[in-house]
Amino acid sequence: MIEIKNLYKRYHNHHGSDWVLKDINLTIPTGVSVGLIGANGAGKSTLLRLIAGMDKPERGEVIRHSRVSWPVGLAGGMQNNMTGRQNAKFVARVQGSTHQEVKRVIKFVEDFAEIGEAFDEPVRTYSSGMRSRVSFGLSLSFDFDIYISDEATAVGDRAFKEKAKALFKSKIGQASLIMVSHSEGILKDLCQVGLYLKEGRGYWYDDINEAIKAYHADIDSGKAMAEPKAVRKPKRFDNLPGNIPEAETHLQQVKSKLVEAQRALEVAKQQNLLPVYRKHIRDDIPKRQQQITNAQLHLEALKKEQGNATAE
Repeated sequence: MIEIKNLYKRYHNHHGSDWVLKDINLTIPTGVSVGLIGANGAGKSTLLRLIAGMDKPERGEVIRHSRVSWPVGLAGGMQNNMTGRQNAKFVARVQGSTHQEVKRVIKFVEDFAEIGEAFDEPVRTYSSGMRSRVSFGLSLSFDFDIYISDEATAVGDRAFKEKAKALFKSKIGQASLIMVSHSEGILKDLCQVGLYLKEGRGYWYDDINEAIKAYHADIDSGKAMAEPKAVRKPKRFDNLPGNIPEAETHLQQVKSKLVEAQRALEVAKQQNLLPVYRKHIRDDIPKRQQQITNAQLHLEALKKEQGNATAE
């Protein structure tokens, strides 16, 4: 079970500091899979990060009474200079696995990823698809009570998507799932209930179909929250890569750096390091968040330009 009490979250940057989430109060029961629904910019990924413990609320709290996974398929959590095998071994050890369990995790990830000899090459040499395969397998190689998934089934080719979906289905009954996906079919297949985020608030539906219906009704009437104009408008940055593949890689890199900064801050707090050191790390986090925003805007601009060129 997960309790969310008086939850508020916003990000401070030059676009302003409007609330992404405000006064969220709900209890997610044990054994219930939840489909998270809402327009782009509604705060779905933010809520998942808060539930997973990767981010902190501005106000309120998230109380976890169950073992919750990190976001499934989070490639940013892998160490680039280590091989896929070494990453799997390292994460298994961090999770407190026995020697036999470490071996099981490595074999599971290797078999699931199906990247052949590349499993023993440094992660920095992987394509985005290869990274997704390894990180997806690694996430689901452990037994959590609740799995967090943010568009995890959207990566890879068709065969991999079906394999990923089947693996999720195999977990249902043993564990529950909190999922964000633009595929309503997947949400209907894997989730029983729905949480619709609109204008910063959460609306709970005991039937995923009812949540989707409410979302569609708001879209048809123009009431669904649209992306903030400042975020929605694509913008190119001269200092960022000029092609889509490199821009996508850059976006993943800055996301990874944000995760590292957030983890460093947690370690600094746990080890009670000097306040000046903690402040230095804390002040770095908004800069990392702004880098992500810029990278997303830049990538959207490149894709829009490519789409216009194709149309012509």
